[in-house]
Amino acid sequence: MSDPWAFLHRPRQDPPKQPPAHRLRHWREYERVGTGSDCREQAERCMDCSIPWCHNHCPVHNLIPDWNELVTEGDWREAWEQLESTNNFPELTGRLCPAPCEDACTLRLAEAPVTIRAIELAIIERAFASGWVRPQPPTETDDAGSRRGRRQVAVVGSGPAGLACAQQLARAGHEVTVYERAAQPGGLLRYGIPDFRLEKGILERRLEQMCAEGVQFRTGVAVGTDLDAEALRGSVDALVLANGCTEPRDITPPGRNLRGIHFALDYLVQQNRLIAGEEVPAAGRIDARDRDVVVIGGGDTGSDCVGTAIRQGARRVVQVQYHAMPPHQGDVLQHWPQPVPELAPSDHDDEGNRRIWSWDTVGLDGRDGRVTGVRLQRLQWGEDPDGRPRREPVPGEIQVLPAQLVLIAIGYRHPEHDGAITSLNPTLTGRGLVAADDHDYRTSSEKVFCCGDARRGQSLIVWAIREGRQCAAAVDRWLSGGTDLPRV
Repeated sequence: MSDPWAFLHRPRQDPPKQPPAHRLRHWREYERVGTGSDCREQAERCMDCSIPWCHNHCPVHNLIPDWNELVTEGDWREAWEQLESTNNFPELTGRLCPAPCEDACTLRLAEAPVTIRAIELAIIERAFASGWVRPQPPTETDDAGSRRGRRQVAVVGSGPAGLACAQQLARAGHEVTVYERAAQPGGLLRYGIPDFRLEKGILERRLEQMCAEGVQFRTGVAVGTDLDAEALRGSVDALVLANGCTEPRDITPPGRNLRGIHFALDYLVQQNRLIAGEEVPAAGRIDARDRDVVVIGGGDTGSDCVGTAIRQGARRVVQVQYHAMPPHQGDVLQHWPQPVPELAPSDHDDEGNRRIWSWDTVGLDGRDGRVTGVRLQRLQWGEDPDGRPRREPVPGEIQVLPAQLVLIAIGYRHPEHDGAITSLNPTLTGRGLVAADDHDYRTSSEKVFCCGDARRGQSLIVWAIREGRQCAAAVDRWLSGGTDLPRV
C-alpha cells in the first residue's frame, strides 16, 4: 500500500448516487461506478490484516486484500484476474450483494469498513470496458495430453446458481444446455430484480460470453411440463436442478382473498416484462399509479416493490415490518464479524417511502370485493428466559392503513414442486427443499444434482454463485473421476 496508514485519516466514501428527483424519472441504475482515483483512495483504507476476515466471510472467498492492493498500485488487469478466479459474475455481486465481507472487515470494529463492494464493481466494469472479459472455451486436452471426455449436462434454471454451474462445466469441457421456462434466460436476475438495481444489458453481455463458451440455452421450456423430465434425464449424463426457491410465503388474515392483493414476485416480474417490451395484457396489469400502496415485508424483495411502486407513481407507499426496529447504532463488539443488527438507511426512504416497525397484519378491509385498507396490530418484542425473541400484541393499539394495492413480500418457502421436482421425485427436506449436501450436491434421484436456493433455501446471490461453482466441480468429478475446477 502506498499509504499504509490511510485507514487512520481517510474516511469511507461510497460512490455517488443520482438524487431522488432525477432517478425517479427513469428505470435505469442510479448508483454510479466508482472512478479509478476514488477506488484507489478507498482501497488504501484496507488494513492488509494478517487474518483477512473479509475473505473468510465472503461465500466465494474473494481475494479481497489482494485486489485492494493491486487497485492502489494501478494494476487493474491483475486485480480483475484475481477477482474472476473466484467469482463468475462480480458485476452482479458488485450491484446486488449485501456484502457480508464488509460486515467482517476489521476496520468495522472502529470505523466504517472498506468499500469492498464498490471496488469490486469498479474492477469488473473496467475489465469489460477494456475488453479483458472474453470467452474461455475449454481446452481440447488435459495436462497429460489426452482429450477429455465430453459429457452432456442439463441445467434446469438460469438464475445465478444455474448460470455459474453451467459456465464452470462448459469451461471443463462438457456440453451444457440450460433450460429456462421464461422467454429469456436469467431467472430472477432478469425478471425479479428491477432495472434500477440491475439493467438487463449487464446480464446480456455475460450471457453472450457463455454462449461463446459453448453453453446452449433453451428458453420457454418448463422441464416437467413442456419437456418430460424423465426423458431429459435419460438423454444426458447428468442433470442439475437449479430452479430456485420461488414458492412464496403467504399471510392468512381475514380479507386475504380481496382483489388488489398480490405476491411481490408477480408484481416485479410483470413490471420487468413491461420494461423489456414483452406483452402484458392491460386487464391483468398491477399498477400502483395514484394508489396507496402497502408493502408487507422488510427485506430486499419488499424494498424492490417499494422502489417499483414509487416509480409507477404511487400516491403513498408504506412498508410494514413485523420485527422490532433495530437500533441506530448496534454493538459491533458483540456481533462482529457477523452483521451487526442496526438500522440501515434505505434509498427508498429518500424517495418518499415510510417504514414502520413492530406491526402485525391482522386484517384486510375491503369494499365491493377490492382491498381498501390494511389493519395492523402493534407488537411488543421481548425475550424469553432462553434468549429467544418473544412478541406480544399491545392492547388497544390498532391502526388501519389506506391501501388500494397490497404487496406481500415476506420471503419464499421452497422451490415449486410441480414440474421437474415432482417428475424426478428427489427426496425433500422437512422444509420442502431438495435434499442434497454441499459436498457432492447429489440428490436421491439417479444422475440428478441440485444447487442454489432450491437446495439451500432463500439466500443471497453470492451464495447461489458459490453453490453453482461447487456443484459444477462435484458434477465434473462424478463424470470424469476428477476435476480441475476449484472447490469454491
